[in-house]
Amino acid sequence: MKTPQKRSAPLAGVRVLVGRARRQASALSAQLQALGAEVIEIPFIEIRPPGSYEPLDTALQHISEYQWLILTSVNGVEVLAKRMKHSEIEPRELAHLKIAAIGPATRSATEQMRLTVSVVPPKYVAESVVESLLGRVEEQRVLLIRAALARDVIPRELRNMGATVDVVAAYQTVVPDSSRKKLQSLMEDPKRRPQVVTFTSSSTVRNFVELLGGRGHPPHTTNLLDGVRLASIGPVTSATLREFGLPVHIEAEEYTIGGLTRAIAEKQVPR
Repeated sequence: MKTPQKRSAPLAGVRVLVGRARRQASALSAQLQALGAEVIEIPFIEIRPPGSYEPLDTALQHISEYQWLILTSVNGVEVLAKRMKHSEIEPRELAHLKIAAIGPATRSATEQMRLTVSVVPPKYVAESVVESLLGRVEEQRVLLIRAALARDVIPRELRNMGATVDVVAAYQTVVPDSSRKKLQSLMEDPKRRPQVVTFTSSSTVRNFVELLGGRGHPPHTTNLLDGVRLASIGPVTSATLREFGLPVHIEAEEYTIGGLTRAIAEKQVPR
């Protein structure tokens, strides 16, 4: 998608590829376009239901037995709201919980459900969630709602603190096959190739590599990334880029969509 650009805008003349899931891309795209960027949207991930909602539904039926609820994404919050409605569970039935949300977007989504958030860590990563709960969850029962495949930092460390942690999958992320030809065609054309590619999670990195060439052939072994800067939302995503031998040219200081936008705007991007 294109937008009229003013040459004085920080990102005027810069093509930026946004790889968020289709229904989540608009916020990042809008912020980049406001700074003059030409935004190209090709999703690297697709959000799908988990194999079964039964574990989540069962946990909600026994929500009175928990003292803490941890939410690690807006996706998880949205599914929580839907499953509560499905099970006819009112927000007041969760009023006894202390709730930890991994960042401001997750907190906002949670509060829109009329739930009170007790903890938002200073850094929006799993390690900071753990640090924020130090000394608060011993001998407590914790419900962690997250993606089907995620790092085990939170449950492992909270169990080491003496908490009982139940982990339930609210959704799963998969590679969108419909993006494969679009992405390959874009990156193979030097005239259309973006100057910046954005990564908002480790899943977007892994899927980007798979969409371009598969696990055994990272795209950096070809010329597909010539002149392209890779922009990461934070250190966990950056670590995944480096695991694949890919450079991190831009990393957000605040691990949010706004932080990523600012980092791209502040970094000198060749036009």
